[in-house]
Amino acid sequence: MTTNTPAPIPADALRTLPTPELGMLLLKTLAQDAYFLPQNNVFAKARMAFTSEPDKTDLVDRVGEAWAWLQSKALVSLATSQPSNNHRVTAEGHQLLADPSAVLKLAASERLAGPMHPVLEGHVRTNFNLGEYETACFAAMKEVEVAVRNAAGLGHSEIGVKLMRAAFKPYNNGAGGGPLADAGAEGGEQDAMAALFAGAIGAFKNPTSHRTVTFDDPIEAAEVIQLADLLLRLVERARKRGVEAAE
Repeated sequence: MTTNTPAPIPADALRTLPTPELGMLLLKTLAQDAYFLPQNNVFAKARMAFTSEPDKTDLVDRVGEAWAWLQSKALVSLATSQPSNNHRVTAEGHQLLADPSAVLKLAASERLAGPMHPVLEGHVRTNFNLGEYETACFAAMKEVEVAVRNAAGLGHSEIGVKLMRAAFKPYNNGAGGGPLADAGAEGGEQDAMAALFAGAIGAFKNPTSHRTVTFDDPIEAAEVIQLADLLLRLVERARKRGVEAAE
């Protein structure tokens, strides 16, 4: 049995593509009308289109998963000005369709969806959401530098990589280490912690201090900010460790 009902998503795509890509294909279909009928109509059309397919149940289920993905990202919503249960493509949905790179931006935003360290929640998140990735990354790593200096009690003459090395200087055969070094950790771990902070500042803060660095990948920018978030939490742990040791 054949049918002339067009499939909302091609069967081959449903069998091979991940859910986000299926969601975008479904979004293109839905956006052809300003408003579309209840979601059950979408699934009914899929069942009709795939009547002759041996895996028709799986195919329709995949359409349902694509629909669920669109809803979870607020790319489709109820059309409140239309009859009950009609739906519409949201403004963000239309933006995604107009700008292919917006899919990357959406994926990047998801990386920062949870709460971050309080000092990153203001200007850093705002700059990132505005697409000002270089500014956001620089500001995030600057917050790490400020936090390390304050927690270590070091002066403003120490900056960048030099500051990180001084703050996390490993203990050496009983000799004193940096104010944020963990005296109870194995020597290699102390070295690694100092290298982690120095490397992060050297790679992601210092270059933007001296020249223009283009972050054209929003996912990379999000991950730099995530790294800054981790470093800030490690600084908090080191500061707390120092307070407890002094008591």
